[in-house]
Amino acid sequence: MKVFITRRIPQEGMKILTEATGVCEVSQWDSDEPVPRSELLKGVQGAHGLLCLLSDKIDAEVLDAAGPNLKVISTMSVGFDHLALEEIKKRGIRVGYTPDVLTDATAELTVALLLATARRLPEGVEEVKKGGWSSWKPLWLCGYGLSGSTVGVIGLGRIGMAIAQRLLPFGVKRLLYTGRTAKAHGAEVNGEFVPLDELVSESDFIVVSCSLTPETQGLCDKAFFSKMKKTAVFINSSRGAVVNQEDLYEALSRGQIAAAGLDVTTPEPLPTSHPLLTLKNCVVLPHIGSATYSTRGVMSALTAQNLLGGLQGSDMPSELSF
Repeated sequence: MKVFITRRIPQEGMKILTEATGVCEVSQWDSDEPVPRSELLKGVQGAHGLLCLLSDKIDAEVLDAAGPNLKVISTMSVGFDHLALEEIKKRGIRVGYTPDVLTDATAELTVALLLATARRLPEGVEEVKKGGWSSWKPLWLCGYGLSGSTVGVIGLGRIGMAIAQRLLPFGVKRLLYTGRTAKAHGAEVNGEFVPLDELVSESDFIVVSCSLTPETQGLCDKAFFSKMKKTAVFINSSRGAVVNQEDLYEALSRGQIAAAGLDVTTPEPLPTSHPLLTLKNCVVLPHIGSATYSTRGVMSALTAQNLLGGLQGSDMPSELSF
């Protein structure tokens, strides 16, 4: 069966596929850069399986180009907002994804981003490099600490929970969370389930870790930022489209909120001319939440196993129910 892979992936996954002799014949866009749309449409023609990344928009046009042979789409991501799920469901195509395996790495990165933003680490590094460090000054490069603070987590799923567990030992006083419903596991982190408005107005740190859905698209907008404390720090490691970036820029540049740290943006990559990149109180990372060698290797292997399961009509280790 023909399989098309839209990018170079870690060797753990490629090894599984190349050793599946007699099952599949692999063709690949052999680059670290995203596959051009024209090459994607060409590559999927007649494919039985598609292994893609979150930067690949898999819509009706791609599915039409693939044709009726397509049995399975396996994405090397926990998010699936790049997949046209209704179209995929209509055609009876199975979908594999990679939840759980990147939880720890993403939670660690989110905490690192929060600390770097709140304690102004990138600014400090820059001052050392450009000679701005003269002597010890009582108020120079002061930031905000976690001890005794209130942290609000928007979306206490797997990753939100892992972030909360890592933040509590810093001496967080209250942990608030919001979402569709209260979570039983929230009690493990002494979490208080509150309405969004209450979380926004009472938190010293706000961490966004929800999925991108029609309800969460543009959730963090002008009204949202206007309710935050002036000393509050905003962190997003979920999806860029949850945030209205123009409104965030306004809030940061006017001192309406203290600082923001983003591991995700819209678009990705963020153009170097984007206004957010002119602000000292905004730390932007290039979507590296899951970027540890071990995590990416496990993601790659799981994606390959999902693909093989779908091709052979057997169980997939992580199949999306939709």
